[in-house]
Formats: sequence, structure tokens, C-alpha cells
Amino acid sequence: MYKSLIKPICDWIIALLAFPFFCILWIIVAIAIKLEDGGPVFYMAERIGKNSKKLMMYKFRSMKVNAENILNADGSTFNSKNDPRVTKVGKFLRETSLDETAQLLNMLKGEMSLIGPRASGWSALDNYQPDEIDKMNVRPGITGYTQAYYRNSIGVREKRLKDAWYANNVSLWLDIKIFFKTIQTVLKHDNVYTN
Repeated sequence: MYKSLIKPICDWIIALLAFPFFCILWIIVAIAIKLEDGGPVFYMAERIGKNSKKLMMYKFRSMKVNAENILNADGSTFNSKNDPRVTKVGKFLRETSLDETAQLLNMLKGEMSLIGPRASGWSALDNYQPDEIDKMNVRPGITGYTQAYYRNSIGVREKRLKDAWYANNVSLWLDIKIFFKTIQTVLKHDNVYTN
């Protein structure tokens, strides 16, 4: 009941209530991005959504326009504290996770949840192992189990397995724990970078 009915309703209400506050914050973020290099404010990322459907996920742009897409050996996205592709504003947005707040728009559209598995890049769909697929049984989240507890400290395979575990064990209590752990992780800047 929580997973199929209460959680989606709560997500929509939370997104609706948070929207006016975030609009003010987003105006400041958008101005900062535009002042730095004049490029687009948003980055639209092709991601895997619920039931393996394509999702266009909103993010505030943190990289230079037309930056090269660099991947780690395990297929995860490369990010480093001294990544030359990242703008000065983008570095701040990443370290504070403000770049992810644009996904509130996806929540309002019913495509994402506040808490759920991290949405993988669309090109990774064919690389999923059978024991990882359950991850896509729920809507992806702005934050989630792996982001809150591990962020970028574990590899892709382990993240997928933990996300699949979450999808099969969704509960109100687990979501509450993830929510408060996320706040702690963001404030402490834990595991922001993979390199």
C-alpha cells in the first residue's frame, strides 16, 4: 500500500509544496550559471526510468558547454575534484547537490520520487544483469539508498545490487532513514567524487 499508493501521493504533495521555495533558489542558481559562461541552465540527461522506460531527467548544468563524456572503467560517470570540464558554479552545485534539485520538476510530472534508486544512463540499459533489473520496478529518486549511504564510494555493480534490494524492500521507515542520512551526507560532503 505504501509503495504503490501512499508514496506516489506523498511525492507529488512534497514536490508541489517545495516548488515555490525552490523557484526562488533556482532563479539564483540560473543567474549564476548564466553569468559564468552564458550557456544553458539545464542539462537534460537520458536516463532509465520506472519499468525501463526512457526518462529525460532535469539537472542544473555543472559542466562547460559540449564537455566530453568521460566514463570510468566500470561504466560509471567520471568525476573528480579537479575535473577541468566542471565550471566554478558547477563545482559548488555538485558539492551541495543543488544540481540535483531540478529533478523536482520530474517529481511534479510523476516520473521520479523523492527517494528511490539513482536513475542510470539510458545507454546502460543493455548492460544490466538479471539480479540488478529489479531496480527499475520503482521510480528513480532524487536521493536514495546508495546516494545517502555510499554516494560515489562504491562501483556500479554494487550500486545496482543495493538499488535492486531497495526496490524490493521499500517501506516508510526505510525512506525516513534514507532522507535523514541524505541530509547528513550532503552537509558533510561525503564521497562527492569518484577520483
